[in-house]
Amino acid sequence: MPKIESGAVVSGNALIHETAEISHFAVIGDDVEIGEGTYVGPYTMIKGPTKIGKNNRFEGYVSVGAPPQDLKYKGEKTKLEIGDGNVFREFVTLNRGTTGGGGITRIGSHNLLMAYCHVAHDCQVGDYVVMGNLATLAGHVHVEDRVIIGGLAGIHQFTKIGAFSIFGGGSMTGLDILPYAKAQGNRAKIYGLNTIGLKRNGFTEETIKAIGDAYRIILKKGFMLKDAIEKVESKYKDVPEVMRIINFIKSSERGIAR
Repeated sequence: MPKIESGAVVSGNALIHETAEISHFAVIGDDVEIGEGTYVGPYTMIKGPTKIGKNNRFEGYVSVGAPPQDLKYKGEKTKLEIGDGNVFREFVTLNRGTTGGGGITRIGSHNLLMAYCHVAHDCQVGDYVVMGNLATLAGHVHVEDRVIIGGLAGIHQFTKIGAFSIFGGGSMTGLDILPYAKAQGNRAKIYGLNTIGLKRNGFTEETIKAIGDAYRIILKKGFMLKDAIEKVESKYKDVPEVMRIINFIKSSERGIAR
């Protein structure tokens, strides 16, 4: 049996692994699944349908699986899915999806969401993401792997944040942020590569140099974006890290910050 502290309220149809721990005055609703080793802190509320993996920590006062804050939502059965090894600090809010956005909000594994962060409906958050205090994702935002988002940052709906990028505290964007970028401001602009992050994640000097050259062609040399893409593709078609930038740009629907 899972460890359920006094004052906790747990639905009879919730599926809770025997090694999970539900702290004082937490509320676990219908259609909630909680994996092994997960800790649900005091006064946390989890509504379903929500599926939570193993070894997550909800430190306290966290709102998980609440209905989307979308006026078009009319009570449809939508979901929230959370992977493994995440930490959610105090007063984080994680909303379920909407039928118009695919019906599922997804959060990957090994992420850290600090106090008061908000992940809105239909967001897709990858792995090893760090969100500073009060960082906010509007609906339908896609955050790729190993992104750092500073405190008080705001990400507009339908925006995409590329892998290995760092988005400065207090910044806002309504445009997509390229992979590997260092972005800052309101509205955010790119100020170069997240060089420290790339080195920490094992990128070679040769690869970092190639990415930097691609950035200069795309952002600094005054080419039209179409021409810049062609030049980068012809020069670095055999460098997958650079081609990730090109594919990101081609798939962008809101346009990229430059």
